[in-house]
Amino acid sequence: MRLRLGPTPGGQLWLVAFALAAAAAWTTAAAAPAGQRGFERWLAQLEADALARGISAATLELALSGVEPLPEIVQLDRSQPRQPRDFCSYLERRLTPTRIARGRRLMQEHRELLRQINAEYGVPERYLVALWGLETNYGDYLGEHPVVDALVTLAYDARRGELFREEVFDALRILEEGHREPDGFVGSWAGATGHMQFMPSTFLAYAVDQDGDGRKDVWSSPADALASAANYLRASGWRSGETWGRRVELPAELEVAAAELRDRLPLSAWQQRGLRLPGGGDLPAVDMRGSLVTPRNRPEPAFLVYRNYRTFLAWNRSTFFAVSVGTLADAVAGSPSLHACSG
Repeated sequence: MRLRLGPTPGGQLWLVAFALAAAAAWTTAAAAPAGQRGFERWLAQLEADALARGISAATLELALSGVEPLPEIVQLDRSQPRQPRDFCSYLERRLTPTRIARGRRLMQEHRELLRQINAEYGVPERYLVALWGLETNYGDYLGEHPVVDALVTLAYDARRGELFREEVFDALRILEEGHREPDGFVGSWAGATGHMQFMPSTFLAYAVDQDGDGRKDVWSSPADALASAANYLRASGWRSGETWGRRVELPAELEVAAAELRDRLPLSAWQQRGLRLPGGGDLPAVDMRGSLVTPRNRPEPAFLVYRNYRTFLAWNRSTFFAVSVGTLADAVAGSPSLHACSG
C-alpha cells in the first residue's frame, strides 16, 4: 500500500517525523525485557477492558500510571503462613488483656453509634468491636501496600490471575465513585483494605455510608466501617437475638473431630449426649441447633456453635479465626474467661 500525501503544508516533514517516532518506539520496545513487554501488553488490555466497564480514562491515568508488578507481593503470596497448629497459643496472642480492655473502652466510646447499627442491622455491638480489633487492632494498622498495585501484580501473576483481575476492576470502581483517593488507597498485600479489611468486591457489595457524607469511607469513618461490617454479617445469615456459641465440657466417651460442623443437633440432643456448661451446668433449654467444634481435635477446649458462628466463617474460612471472634466478643462484653484454654 502506498501512502499519498495531500496538499497539507509540511506534509512530508510530518511523515518523516512520524516515521522517526515510530522507529524510536519500536527500538525502545525491542530493547525492553520480554517480561516487561508482556506486562505492558497485558496492562493495555486491562485498561481497555476497564474502559469498556465504564471506568473513566481519568481514573485509569491516576490509578495505573507507572504501575509495575511488585516482586514482594508475589513473594508474600507464595509464602503465606499456614494456620498455626496450636490453637491456644493463637488465641492467647489475639485475646490479650490490652486488646480486651481497649475493646471495652471503644464500645463505650461509640456506644450510641453501635446501638444505632445494632437496631438497623441486628448485630450486637460486641461482635463488631471484636472484628475491628482482630482485623486491624481497632484501626491501628490498615496495611501499607498500594491496593491497586498489589492487585495488578496478583492479577498479572498466573497463579490466581483471573480472581484478582476482577478485584482490580472493583478497586478502580471504588476510585471512580470517589470513595477513596489513589494516594490513600492502601491495604494488605492481597488488597484487603480499611478498618475491617474488605476486599474491593466485598466493599462494593456491602459497604455503606452510615455517616451520610456521600462516601463509603471504611478507612477513616468508624461509622461507615462498623456499619459495613454489620451489613456483611447480616447478608451472610446473621440471626438477630442469637449468640454465636459457647464453651462446653464433653463427656470422656464422646468422640470429637476438629471443626466438625456437619452435625447440627438441637441443644436438647447435645444435652443427652453429655455436653455441659463449664462447671457442669445444663445447656440452655432453648429451641436452637448447634454443632460441636474442637479446634485442637481434643476434648479441650470445645465449643458448641450456632448459626451466627457460620457468618464468621463466611468472613474468614478459619476455625481459629471464627472462634477468636466469638470469644473476644464475649470477653469485651465481660463474660468470665470464656477464651481460656486448658488441657
